[in-house]
Amino acid sequence: MFKSSLTVLVFSLVFGSLFAQSVDPFDKINSIYDEQNPVLSPDGRTVYFTRSRHPENVGGAIDLGDIWYSNLMPNGMWSEPINAKRLNNRGWNGVLGFVGGSDVIYLFNHYSADNSLIKTQGIARSTKTTSGWSFPENINVPYYKNTSEYHGGAITDDAAVMVVSLESYGSAGGEDLYVCMNKGNGQWSEPKNLGQTINTKFQEFSPFLSDDNKTLYFSSNGHNSTGGTDIYYSERLDDTWINWSAPAPFTELNAEGKELGLHLYNNTYFYTSTLNSDGYGDLRIYIDPESDKPTPLDTTVMVEPTGVTIAENLPVFDDKVITLYGNTQSKKDKKAVEAKISLKTTDDTMINSIKSEKGSYALKIDAIGDYLIRVEAPGYISHQEVLELKSNEINAFEMNFLLDPIEVGTTVNLKDVLFQQSKAEFLESSYPELNLVAEFMKENPKVKIRLEGHTDNRGIAKYNVQLSKDRVEAVKKYLVRKGISSRRISGKGYGGSRPIADNEDPSKRILNRRVEFTIVKN
Repeated sequence: MFKSSLTVLVFSLVFGSLFAQSVDPFDKINSIYDEQNPVLSPDGRTVYFTRSRHPENVGGAIDLGDIWYSNLMPNGMWSEPINAKRLNNRGWNGVLGFVGGSDVIYLFNHYSADNSLIKTQGIARSTKTTSGWSFPENINVPYYKNTSEYHGGAITDDAAVMVVSLESYGSAGGEDLYVCMNKGNGQWSEPKNLGQTINTKFQEFSPFLSDDNKTLYFSSNGHNSTGGTDIYYSERLDDTWINWSAPAPFTELNAEGKELGLHLYNNTYFYTSTLNSDGYGDLRIYIDPESDKPTPLDTTVMVEPTGVTIAENLPVFDDKVITLYGNTQSKKDKKAVEAKISLKTTDDTMINSIKSEKGSYALKIDAIGDYLIRVEAPGYISHQEVLELKSNEINAFEMNFLLDPIEVGTTVNLKDVLFQQSKAEFLESSYPELNLVAEFMKENPKVKIRLEGHTDNRGIAKYNVQLSKDRVEAVKKYLVRKGISSRRISGKGYGGSRPIADNEDPSKRILNRRVEFTIVKN
């Protein structure tokens, strides 16, 4: 698992001083949310963990877990954690372990490039590049199935063996422990149950193997636990992986709370416990006082004798980011609407997708970039806007969305459907919103709409009326080409007779040049 090296120096005096002062080195990490599955990077400088139901998770406050990371500081404390957004999706995300050093990370879950619903299960791997972690590559494990919301496991640093917790085929009770063997060429054996000595009719969680693959650490609420979930260890007796010594409790760590996710690095144990917490897991550390092994953590390497800066040694996930936040409400009564907010590039590549909670949302985005933001909610017409960010001088940007209900009488201004001057020919930027209208009508096949075209009041009135009619007809033809029946679309051009803004003000006059649609049947 963890291999000592010249860069692994002792920092026991630092932690010993912190403990003597009753200072929690994870003070900036442990929160009101559930912290799980701590995994230390091989250089000992970064701890990765899973944080549940945090509003900055990919899936928002209902997301069961995103990977976050924190860096060791020179004072022995861990830094304010950061969401490792490139390693997360809407499912439960966790680190399985590192293979061959700090540059290859194995992950629980499968990933899709467009952030769509994942229909397969297994593991994935990512490689560190100069710009951060690569997009995870899915690895197939035959018959890998977990019907539980709890995950856990570890992989050896040579990627030869993987132990995992699954509620799957042949489980004795709830979650059982399984082993998978690397068959080479990217192929893995199917999960093999570790047998009745380890697995009970209760739950077995978060397995971890010692460096020699002989000692298994795991958590269980069976095996005569103290009333919660305790940590146990057992010795493998042969190569069948089903013969084990009777599990013994790790008495130094077990308490009245729930202890999970133990990972051992030399003589240092990382795990989580609910003891004296807010009811959820908090990160904990235990250093074996009887061991003569060095601790894997090092603060002295954070000085710069070789001229290499600290920042160059830390993992890179994000460029400068800002918080995009706001409200999603009904335009009709201003009541909160729980909506899905999708963030894409302007060429329609998915970046992120979250749900607003009680009509509010917040997510991190790169400070400079062009984005397409789409807001969707059942019973409401989807909304889409372009956001262009040109500066990294701001920390937050607010965007509020008023959604139109799908009901007779609702009128929607297609403000991004634009035309060449004095013509009925679309500008290129019009197509995303036109496509959104087509999607809306396909998703609501009983809806009929009336298109209405408008101009400003400049020029000859009868020409303006004809121009507005031509533009309505252009929109109708586009929707028909997209598969919408012409019988569901009526239309009329009003010219400049129905302004919504002051025609005398050049900055407002443009608002009068518009195409709208009104729902006439639902």
